[in-house]
Amino acid sequence: MRKVRITVEGRVQGVGFRYSTKMVADELGITGVVRNEMDGSVSMEACGEDNAMERFIQRVKESPSPAGKVSNVKVEDDPSIKERKKFIAN
Repeated sequence: MRKVRITVEGRVQGVGFRYSTKMVADELGITGVVRNEMDGSVSMEACGEDNAMERFIQRVKESPSPAGKVSNVKVEDDPSIKERKKFIAN
């Protein structure tokens, strides 16, 4: 089980990015939460199997939202992230 904290910058608010990210997470069996931040970025905590997590991170980097444009992604492993039962878009 891999647990990561992801921060995404670019055109990621107001373009369906969180909803699209949730759809990808549900498809891959990733649990966690995604939320908009005050600085215009999107942050998430995600938990999942290693292979699924690699695919999830790659899809986030490519922007799951067709209207979104990702300019920077920061991924940090964090074993202290709380496991959730599903993926929530806040």
